[in-house]
Amino acid sequence: MVFLLAGCASFQAATDVQSGRQALLINKPEQALAYFEQAAENNPGYIYNAYYFSEGVWTYVGRTQYSLGKLQDAHRSLERALSVYPDDNLARLYLGLTLARGDDRGGGLKEINAGMKGLNDWLEHINATHPITAFWDPTHQIRAELQKDLAMIRGRDIDWPALIASGEWIGKQMEEEIDRVRRDEQRFRDREFDHRRGLSVGVGFGF
Repeated sequence: MVFLLAGCASFQAATDVQSGRQALLINKPEQALAYFEQAAENNPGYIYNAYYFSEGVWTYVGRTQYSLGKLQDAHRSLERALSVYPDDNLARLYLGLTLARGDDRGGGLKEINAGMKGLNDWLEHINATHPITAFWDPTHQIRAELQKDLAMIRGRDIDWPALIASGEWIGKQMEEEIDRVRRDEQRFRDREFDHRRGLSVGVGFGF
């Protein structure tokens, strides 16, 4: 019974996170937040996994609170996200953005730098290790933006409005990239299926 209840909670959390993602992607943050908070209540340790990329439910809660200007709530949620899943680079990026907008620019810069470096390294790694099935950031737009921002941070000549806007853009693009990867992966599978089916038909006629 315990395992059944845990499975039901995980399934409901997954459903709520997916609904929240769709609301977030069409710029309905209030609606998204309701879904994410419900998911976090059902399964506070839930991690959304998609094509090798992982993002915790509290990251979704925090980044949506951030988009609504609820910075104190976002700070708490993003700290919790990192306590559950310390390698969540989007949580770290949004924690940095939250701190920067809340006038802790020193702490914000540290977290933004760590989050952006983590995202850039992950994108490079996934494309190097899964070159056929990954399809992450094939045009290098996200990595180019990350590398530009990291160079700005290293130079210490920080244009804060530009850095914050860029961080928000990167967060949105990473979320949209999940669905782009899904579409590319499906096209790849469809082509492989058509190719195998063509070989099978060819061999059949050959005999």
